[in-house]
Amino acid sequence: MTIAIIGAGVGGLTLARVLHVHGIDTVVYERDTSPTARTQGGMIDLTVDGGQYAMRAADLEDELRAIARPEGQDLRLVDHTGTLFLQEDTPEDAPFDRPEVDRPVLRSTLINALPEGTIQWGRAYQSATRTGTGFDLHLTDGTTAHCDLLVGADGARSRVRTLVTDAEPIHTGVTYVELAIPDIDRAHPDLAAMIGRGNYWAIGPHQNLSAQRNGDGTVRVYLSFRGTDTVDKAGIKARYADWAPQFHALIDAAGDTVTTLPILMLPVGLTWPATPHVTLLGDAAHLMPPTAGEGANQAMRDAAELANAIAANPTAIRDYETAMFDRSTQAARQSLANMEVFMSDKGAQGVLDLMQTWGAAPGSSKIPPEYTTQAVVIRWEANGVTPQLNPCLAFNGNARPGWSTSPSSSPERPRK
Repeated sequence: MTIAIIGAGVGGLTLARVLHVHGIDTVVYERDTSPTARTQGGMIDLTVDGGQYAMRAADLEDELRAIARPEGQDLRLVDHTGTLFLQEDTPEDAPFDRPEVDRPVLRSTLINALPEGTIQWGRAYQSATRTGTGFDLHLTDGTTAHCDLLVGADGARSRVRTLVTDAEPIHTGVTYVELAIPDIDRAHPDLAAMIGRGNYWAIGPHQNLSAQRNGDGTVRVYLSFRGTDTVDKAGIKARYADWAPQFHALIDAAGDTVTTLPILMLPVGLTWPATPHVTLLGDAAHLMPPTAGEGANQAMRDAAELANAIAANPTAIRDYETAMFDRSTQAARQSLANMEVFMSDKGAQGVLDLMQTWGAAPGSSKIPPEYTTQAVVIRWEANGVTPQLNPCLAFNGNARPGWSTSPSSSPERPRK
């Protein structure tokens, strides 16, 4: 059985590694020309039933402990005036429940755990032609390759997704802007002391600033607000003009590179009919906002579950998909609920109240009613005011995926 994985992110690499543990070879096609062709983002906090579960399945638990940064779980929560609402410092004997890991280091660990030649760098997937036994893949270098099973791990703008559904990501109405402060301990010791060892969240009405310390001494600064603006540093400071001076100091300390990250999502509860020889994982299957820290965790859990399903019964892909649909829907709903709180007018107090629900049973925190249908769509007003998230478009899972123009009448969509 020839298995082709499209995308060498943490999800695709985890799938390749767990299948390798089971003695099953794969080929990973990746558009990047090398592991370091582009930046790989900041920190990931790996949950027990997400990333940690997958690393155990990948037989890389010792490697995970070697690269984990438990102190990265430290958190300071302030409001836009700088008033401290919460400080959590991780003790040395803290349980290994949600350690932070540098995404580039995690990715390198997974790459190094694969046989040489597994990843085909610089060979990007372009399209596929169905054959009687699978797919012929058409790659951007002009070559073709055959596979019996095609797995789309190719992220938010997945091309493989079009083989199973017509659904496309929509803008949530929230935009993130990323800045970076290199070598902060030496260059800006005062700001380093303010941020601490892990995460620093400043939550104001309808917009936020967070700073995250990485293992290499870099601090990544993320600013989030409602809108679709592409802004430079001057535009950022104008948006945060009424915030306390220390936040302007963080912006000033960052380099001139400004990365705009529109926060996209797929319809909550997206499913598709069983489609032979192809499936999806991670953002390709269930793109969600980052406000529950579930994106990478869900992708890695998907990968481990799919690998185990293939090893047990190569034809049981639908069993994997059915479980993935249910699990990822819960995570997406929680992510949206969290985002609504983070972007509300309640500021840091609203986030603190939300955090007090996180220790309760899964799904017990209040989810806004606009997120209880299967999908939401952004409705922009002509004058550009704050967008509203409305359940005015529901996903029809009873036929080949398409869009229905009325809200769903049931909180759970029938599974095929």
